[in-house]
Amino acid sequence: MGLLSFIFLLVICLLQGSNTSLVQLNDNGYEGIIFAIDPRVPEDEKIIEQIKDMVTTASIYLFEATEKRFFFKNVSILIPNNWKENPLYKRPKHESYKHADVLVAPPTLPGRDEPYTRQFTACEEKGEYIHFTPDFVLGKKEKEYGPSDRLFVHEWAHLRWGVFDEYNEDAPFYSAKSKKIEATRCSTGITGLNRVHKCQGNSCTTRGCRIDSKTKLYEKDCQFFPDKDQTEKASIMFMQGINSVVEFCNKENHNREAPSIQNKLCSFRSTWEVISNSEDFKITTSLVAPPPPPVFSLLKIRERIVCLVLDKSGSMSGFNRLNRMNQAAKHFLLQTIENGSWVGMVHFDSTAYIKSSLIQIISSKERNNLLESLPTTANGGTSICAGIKSAFQVIGEIYPQIDGSEIVLLTDGEDNTAKNCIGEVKQSGAIIHLIALGPSADQAVIEMSAITGGNHFFASDEAQNNGLIDAFGALASGNTDLSQQPLQLESKGLILNSNTWMNGTVIMDSTVGKNTFFLITWTIQEPIISLWDPNGIPMRNFTVDTVSKMAYLRIPGNAKTHSFPSPMIVYAEVLQGYVPIIGANVTAFIESNNGKTEVLELLDNGAGADSFKNDGVYSRYFIAYSENGRYNLKVRAQGGVNVAARYLRHPLNRASYIPGWVVDGKIEGNPPRAELDEDTQTPLESFTRTASGGAFVISNVSTLPLPDLYPPSQITDLEATPDGDEINLTWTAPGDNFDVGKVQQYIIRISDNILDLRDNFDNALQVNTTDLLPNEANSKETFAFKPGNISEENATHIFIAIQSVDKSNLTSKLSNIAQVALFIPQAESDPDESHPNSGINISSLVLLVVGSVVIISIILGAIICIVNKKKNSRRPRTGF
Repeated sequence: MGLLSFIFLLVICLLQGSNTSLVQLNDNGYEGIIFAIDPRVPEDEKIIEQIKDMVTTASIYLFEATEKRFFFKNVSILIPNNWKENPLYKRPKHESYKHADVLVAPPTLPGRDEPYTRQFTACEEKGEYIHFTPDFVLGKKEKEYGPSDRLFVHEWAHLRWGVFDEYNEDAPFYSAKSKKIEATRCSTGITGLNRVHKCQGNSCTTRGCRIDSKTKLYEKDCQFFPDKDQTEKASIMFMQGINSVVEFCNKENHNREAPSIQNKLCSFRSTWEVISNSEDFKITTSLVAPPPPPVFSLLKIRERIVCLVLDKSGSMSGFNRLNRMNQAAKHFLLQTIENGSWVGMVHFDSTAYIKSSLIQIISSKERNNLLESLPTTANGGTSICAGIKSAFQVIGEIYPQIDGSEIVLLTDGEDNTAKNCIGEVKQSGAIIHLIALGPSADQAVIEMSAITGGNHFFASDEAQNNGLIDAFGALASGNTDLSQQPLQLESKGLILNSNTWMNGTVIMDSTVGKNTFFLITWTIQEPIISLWDPNGIPMRNFTVDTVSKMAYLRIPGNAKTHSFPSPMIVYAEVLQGYVPIIGANVTAFIESNNGKTEVLELLDNGAGADSFKNDGVYSRYFIAYSENGRYNLKVRAQGGVNVAARYLRHPLNRASYIPGWVVDGKIEGNPPRAELDEDTQTPLESFTRTASGGAFVISNVSTLPLPDLYPPSQITDLEATPDGDEINLTWTAPGDNFDVGKVQQYIIRISDNILDLRDNFDNALQVNTTDLLPNEANSKETFAFKPGNISEENATHIFIAIQSVDKSNLTSKLSNIAQVALFIPQAESDPDESHPNSGINISSLVLLVVGSVVIISIILGAIICIVNKKKNSRRPRTGF
């Protein structure tokens, strides 16, 4: 199988994260859940039946686990276009891969069938989607991960309520207050053995775990094997495959000592505390009667139906708008829209004009016919509703049920009558994509795109920023095989004054290059165009359109490879298939209404706005608002030879692999999962990708001087290591304004009680930091100190946390909390002695990081999230 292309997706995320789910909670039941089967999955109707069985059983398990509060009411299963027809399959409405809650897709790498949830926002924020592989759905991985219905509830809790796992494969053991080594889990009532269990062929050996001399914890190969027979009911977020587990950990039985992901990201709150604080919980009460079984709809992806609705009103004659619209529309018709799609066209001013009925794109002939229908003059008023209603008519001539069809609406003007057809648009089942040209597009149309699940783009009148072409280029179908989707490699422009040339290189890596398309546009004088392939051979035969002021060249086959005050967060995720790409240079370009462009370097360093280091998600805060109105987002990712690499780690927020069970004191091992070095990185050739992230709107930007509004960002990667009688700390420096600039000072405090440090930081013992001079944001900070005397004689740990203070005396949110152990070990009597989850005392100082980390991320693309700034006179918060 060939390499998958790098996928660069950009999403706009306002207030509630980037999630595009259509799920709603109605009378305690979840409606609108979408399971989407990837086109690369071989056809197998058993997958559909297994999904039904899994969800039906999971609904009962969820109902009981949530104290009779939630269940699954209706589910749509999205079936690929390349599967055979079936009279039971209906046409989707708004359902698409973009809105999928659960993807049934090939594994990230061969042999990796672990289910996981793509989750990159903070605690209590919804995730993106759940990923199940076909073998998992078909029940072939039940031994390793437990029953699929229970695991679906585990992943649903990630997705819907923003809770995290109560285990941690990076820190599977910890030193407990009991002065024993314990397995990271919740609750501690789950019993089992810590053992090294190795098999070769049919021969297996088991021995006790030894202590690693560096970590003072169990060796790398040591695993926790749970007892097959248990009585403990919690927790679903630890190991839901245990038969007795039917509840989430709550405030009473939650294990706050363990370095679980849940503790780190949710400030030591139990999963049930987080769920109980959700909006879902607040608007429901427990039911008395059992819920009805889920209702399933089988929906099959069909050929795409698109109608272009283009504004030709008088205002389009200014700023070269009409011509720029035609340039971008030609790009869409020539390159973006897929073969097999049906395309129609409507123009509108104060009335509407049907210029082309639906035509199925089979070859270049149909594409060229549509080019002839583009508008040539601009005059008249603006009636958006007239244009949309005519589009309904065009689509209805061939498809009476217009559900799932798409309308691409481009307009530059306000229309106070647009709100009159919002109801009709909502009822139609059509999807409205809005491209707003200039600063005056109507607010009602933005609402139309939102309620129908469409995209919203903004393009300024600065032609060199390529906003219109990028917007049309971003409208490729999301319901096709990734390998068949067009990818934009580069998009840039320049105003040529004294400069006579715009020079550049487009990197064509081996995963792209099929039917390469070059497009050049200009506004005044036709340029001389020179294009050379990597061997220095000139490429000729550009098609020049002097009327539209554009030229293009298609290279068939495979091209040659050439080795306000609310802050916002931009996220970009670089993936190859589902594997993250690290080490790339990722840059965001954010253009305001007046064409001013801010440039942001996005980072994957696990600090500031970035949640996890080396997860392929590149993030940065954006606070450089220059004016009110629309802003447009574009992101460029570049990777050089031996710089960027695929990071072959297991995905985050994945299901817990069950290595085996303890039965009558003996271990019965499960099939081993695919062995792979977690730190394996495979170098990549050079590549570039560019993608549009759509538009967002900013309001309340003041023209007057403002006080300092932004505190330093939260430190999320504090680590502590013992060194004799000192403790060494490391962390990534925040900035004066989130992750920009330099903070004024650090406040470091310690305590022997983790909750006291979290809840009463200002009263904890302060460390002398007189000699600690802060560095610029995103630099690595180091500091060593002697902890001195801890007041409690029986203290077993020291907990450390940091707050940053800027020049305006604004303080950051409390950092994650690091800890070191103080106790001296006792010798183990018999390392091979079998005893349930035996604790072994250890010596010296031992480190764990068990803090509160804010996470936020996205997919090889870029996201913009608005962060609610919660005012707090003592400790301003900067989280979602």
